[in-house]
Amino acid sequence: MPDAPIEAFRQRLRAWLAREAPANGWDCPSAVDEPESDRLARARHCQRLIADAGFAGITWPVEHGGQGLGVAEQLVFDQETAHYNLPLTPLVITLGICGPALLAMGADAQKLRHLRPLLTGDEMWCQLYSEPGAGSDIAGLSTRATRLDDGWLIDGQKVWTSGAANCAFGLLLARSNVDVPKHHGLTMFIVDMALPGIDVRPLRQMNGSSRFNEVFFDGVLLADDAVVGEVDQGWRVATTMLATERVSIGSGSAGRDAHEVSALIAAARRNDAIGTPSVRANLARAYERERIADLLGERVAGQVLAGRKPGPEGSLIKLVGTRRSQLAAQLGVDLHGIAGVAWDSQCSADGQWSKVMLAAPGLSIAGGTTEVQKNIIGERVLGLPREPRVAQPSQPTILAKDL
Repeated sequence: MPDAPIEAFRQRLRAWLAREAPANGWDCPSAVDEPESDRLARARHCQRLIADAGFAGITWPVEHGGQGLGVAEQLVFDQETAHYNLPLTPLVITLGICGPALLAMGADAQKLRHLRPLLTGDEMWCQLYSEPGAGSDIAGLSTRATRLDDGWLIDGQKVWTSGAANCAFGLLLARSNVDVPKHHGLTMFIVDMALPGIDVRPLRQMNGSSRFNEVFFDGVLLADDAVVGEVDQGWRVATTMLATERVSIGSGSAGRDAHEVSALIAAARRNDAIGTPSVRANLARAYERERIADLLGERVAGQVLAGRKPGPEGSLIKLVGTRRSQLAAQLGVDLHGIAGVAWDSQCSADGQWSKVMLAAPGLSIAGGTTEVQKNIIGERVLGLPREPRVAQPSQPTILAKDL
């Protein structure tokens, strides 16, 4: 028999979605060329409604704005909302990466200050990791955190920072000690993105959006209480965040609606292609990969919500999810024919798959490249010999298990 409290939670959530989804347009595809300001406003409005209804931070402590419930309720929420087009993609890093990192490793004062406004959508966050010279090898970063008598001085550059231009805060990984192996000389900081010395410059992507940014730090002063975790132990925080990011990307929570197989099936029917054997075979492949990604996502999400750090499973779901999304993007463009590459800008439905297709290649880079994920799976899951790495002078060889 179904668990009574869980079933009651499901019914309450279904009733709320049935009422709010039509009123807020969550049962329709979002506009392809929607202005960024409108996109962000819709995301924050949606999150505020979720919080007001008692569905935000389902497993988070009540004292920090959460609901204090269990993993089962979170999985129910994920299952039920998957049928709707909740516009929460701009908040994936805020709620799925930065928030859990603060919850796990932040000081009590940091949690009290930041977690509640984060859950209500009032404050957006970014993660300041990648640099021009440190992409897949994040530990090779060079942004410096210099110790002062009353805090820290930050100098350097970050790149490919999602949403930085619209974020109130960020989690910054910087080098605080140059006299130890690179993984042991990093510190994580909370950064107020409005501080003097921070310059955010949007990067134009080939799909027309500017959601990535490069961020420059020129003599930015941070107080001692900006440190997350321990000084020189930022790699522990970073690996937790990277594992969570891989799960988010692989499970499709970072824009799942654009790749749904149901949308592909609907397109095939509209274009009278549903009976074509090759189309049916590709739809079956897409469905198979979607289900695998869903099941892996539920498994890993359950581990995370139960307080266990994701292991190599995060790399597996990221790899599977990337392939799934890229297959769906290609199939979507193929099904739409000429409308997949040329469209009426006044029609919100036109051009969707072209945008998805142009964004899909980036999924093989975000959260660690496909090659990095394969190395992790090969070494830590299959037990294959470790790939030779060239060690720098006075530094140990970096293995995939450290990523």
